[in-house]
Amino acid sequence: MDIGQVFVDLFKDSGFHGLFTGMGWQNLVMIVIALVLLFLGIVKKFEPLLLVGIAFGMLLSNLPFGEIFHAEMWNDPNGVNYSDVLQNGGLIDILYIGVKTGVYPCLIFVGVGAMTDFGPMIANPKSLLLGAAAQLGVFSAFFLAICTGMFNGPEAASIGIIGGADGPTAIWLTKSLAPHLLSAIAIAAYSYMALIPLVQPPLMRLIVPKKERMIKMEQLREVSKAEKIIFPIMVTVFTVLLLPSVAGLLGCLMFGNLLKETGVTERLSDTAQNALMNIVTLFLGISVGATAVGENFLSAQTLLIIVLGLLAFSFSTVGGLLLGRLMCKLSHGKINPLIGAAGVSAVPMAARVAHVEGLKANPESYLLMHAMGPNVAGVIGSAVAAGILMSVFG
Repeated sequence: MDIGQVFVDLFKDSGFHGLFTGMGWQNLVMIVIALVLLFLGIVKKFEPLLLVGIAFGMLLSNLPFGEIFHAEMWNDPNGVNYSDVLQNGGLIDILYIGVKTGVYPCLIFVGVGAMTDFGPMIANPKSLLLGAAAQLGVFSAFFLAICTGMFNGPEAASIGIIGGADGPTAIWLTKSLAPHLLSAIAIAAYSYMALIPLVQPPLMRLIVPKKERMIKMEQLREVSKAEKIIFPIMVTVFTVLLLPSVAGLLGCLMFGNLLKETGVTERLSDTAQNALMNIVTLFLGISVGATAVGENFLSAQTLLIIVLGLLAFSFSTVGGLLLGRLMCKLSHGKINPLIGAAGVSAVPMAARVAHVEGLKANPESYLLMHAMGPNVAGVIGSAVAAGILMSVFG
């Protein structure tokens, strides 16, 4: 046995050899981006529960010879051959099945529902209007994407849903309409969710005058247990009859909430909020990040998606604030327009930002519970918007 040849063969099979021979500049750029995202998630704490997983998946799939994710298996124009994926796929190919089939986003919505209190929205049904107005960015970005001429209808719909500031919903829609854009859209959606404290306050101060930001709202009425139990059941029946395509996503959200509110399924509610949510978040983050392979991710389309995503998110915030101002006028100053910005479905971060801005204008104003109404309404609104787009383009 030639010992020297053994070492040569070992080097040729190693990733170090691949750095010089089998790796493009795009992969090197993606590795740098992955390291930056890890820094943002770990050090700056920008959505760390998902951003760390997404960044690490991106790192793994761009290192040479890892063979844990094969983009070509998922981009076949003839459809995905799941038998081939199960037999020849790598680790993340197997995990990615949960994304492609829509299982992960729905399971995450079970956990989100179990952690959500719809009481503030039930106590103030007008919150639903603010949640609906905050979907302005979804349809604005959709039309802007179409106007660029670089995206078709399904792709534009997937980009638009970034405006809902709801990562699982963005993934759920994109995996069906534009799976090749999944990594860019998912990263944009979660990045803007993390940047809410930076993006929203300037828009709040620009659109809402200080006099209106100072408004102190009356305490909400107490919502009965029966109302909280009936609500998820009625919403499920109505929305699924209206938009059958959203049955899995919105149905799981309401199921999780029902587990929380019944009072007889505490163990299931606790599992949904903690164990299930954590496990699915692990698999979702790393498998979505792995789709960001250099040669597919780095393109003019990706950069445009990032820009359109920011516009979508901004338009959604503006839509909620403008309706909030209108409702303030119609109620003769009883509604603080700032709560309209919470209509984006990033729960509870958007509600907290509205509350903090209200405190800055008036230290005696306590908006958190009032803002939670539009905030949870935005979760429903983004799911309904996704259902409409799925019905049209799916």
